[in-house]
Amino acid sequence: MQQHRILIVEDEEIIRLGLQDNFELENYEVETACDGDEAIAKTDSFQPHLILLDVMLPKKSGFEVCRFIRKKHPECIIIMLTAKTEETSKVAGLDMGADDYVTKPFSILELLARVKAFLRRIDLQKQPAKQLASVDAIDFADIHLDFKKYIATKGGNPLELSTREFQILKYFWQRRGEVILREDLLQDLWGYTPDNMPSTRTIDNHIVNLRRKLEDDQANPKIILSIRGAGYKFDA
Repeated sequence: MQQHRILIVEDEEIIRLGLQDNFELENYEVETACDGDEAIAKTDSFQPHLILLDVMLPKKSGFEVCRFIRKKHPECIIIMLTAKTEETSKVAGLDMGADDYVTKPFSILELLARVKAFLRRIDLQKQPAKQLASVDAIDFADIHLDFKKYIATKGGNPLELSTREFQILKYFWQRRGEVILREDLLQDLWGYTPDNMPSTRTIDNHIVNLRRKLEDDQANPKIILSIRGAGYKFDA
């Protein structure tokens, strides 16, 4: 099994070195960066599988770095590290293309578990991921999604979606009409297992973003429906 490469982007030296030590002990290949410009340069040279990206950085913010990396390296996993607890900050990170977020102060054991879950998905190449990959393009309502070229339009106008949002919509299309549990998404797309399942708020934040982009009236959604006490249903 390959040794996974992790880039830690954190301007606080104590946190940066502490994370580096912990991940190297877990046998990951680790590089670090302390500002936004260095993060972008290290991503190009180091080609990490996963990036731990602090929001508050010198030179370029974590949001700017995330947006830049997501466009150039769409397959790289990005977990945002933020000291902010406001929901808008978390949604903003997901909107820039982050796969997940962890709020400081965080448990190193929880962070390690999240990282392992994401990287496990790369190694196992689970069957749901293969099924999703078989869908090349879909059309519903006034929306067109091309999963091979990562192009989306609504009413003929360009629609900016993150890689994760494309994956969620592909999964929804495969199971359209079914009730999809939040736990289904966390296991099949995020790679978590029942014994290390995080809060489902990550899913809810992604859905908020998707509704804002897809729905004509996000307060009264017609495409992604909420099923009380269960999850969501894709009605296309």
